[in-house]
Amino acid sequence: MPSTTAELLDLLDLEDLDLDLFRGRQPHTTWQRTFGGQVLAQALVAGVRTTPERTAHSMHALFLHAGRTDLPMIFDVERIRDGRTFSTRRVNARQHGRTIFTAELSFKNREDGPEHSDPMPDCLPDPDRCPTLAQALEQMFGRPMPTVKEWDALDVRLASDGSQLVDPNHVTHLSLWVRTTASLPDDRVVQRAILAYISDISLMAGAVMPHLGSVPPGMVVNPASLDHAMWFHRTAEADRWMLYDQVSPNASGLLGFSMGRPMQDGKLIASCCQEGVMRLMDANDLDALVTFPFGRSE
Repeated sequence: MPSTTAELLDLLDLEDLDLDLFRGRQPHTTWQRTFGGQVLAQALVAGVRTTPERTAHSMHALFLHAGRTDLPMIFDVERIRDGRTFSTRRVNARQHGRTIFTAELSFKNREDGPEHSDPMPDCLPDPDRCPTLAQALEQMFGRPMPTVKEWDALDVRLASDGSQLVDPNHVTHLSLWVRTTASLPDDRVVQRAILAYISDISLMAGAVMPHLGSVPPGMVVNPASLDHAMWFHRTAEADRWMLYDQVSPNASGLLGFSMGRPMQDGKLIASCCQEGVMRLMDANDLDALVTFPFGRSE
């Protein structure tokens, strides 16, 4: 994964191959599978390239196969519709001739209209008083988590002292402060693409956490995203602190479902939801993991 903001920006600089055909590079990573947020961000950039005068307002994506980190990603954009106000694009990501990801993106003209927003949650500590993600995970699992280094392009803090991940209204309630570690260009496309990248960092964690106590010794939960939906409400500044407020209202049939609300300056900037599979695996097979190993390794 990109270790600096500059490397993250490089991932978003897609190569033009042909009309509506683009190539995305891969970062250096220890993971065996491509991070879903990377594919979401690159697909969004590919879609925008075909309708630069309009702004993305929604994305509905399916992760069809695990992406390989040793192969570039080819993004093929299909122009479904161009109306007076809205444009629709279908983006397919391929590796070695196989479609591994597909998304429907909707774009619209910029227009003013009525506004309202849920407020940010009360009584959250300032980011500077919150533990880093590495500190919070080490406290939670009792050991360092080397995979946290994969997120070095982002500054991620647990928006609490780590003792309260459940509230009376939700089985799981996870809140993170997050921003890039360096400044970003004043570019609406870049800001939304990085917001899409961030949206996938922790949604499945919220679905897994209530069940960690039932994981047998020597086993871990390996969550894998199946689909991801996102609506962009306002333009964020991803190099300033954003609150990522997340809940998981349901898990059943080996599937976990989570919802997230990125917020900034007291307003909702996007809404996300995701479903993924939560399978147990042997803790000794950690090289297959693409996310944090949730469970007990001994």
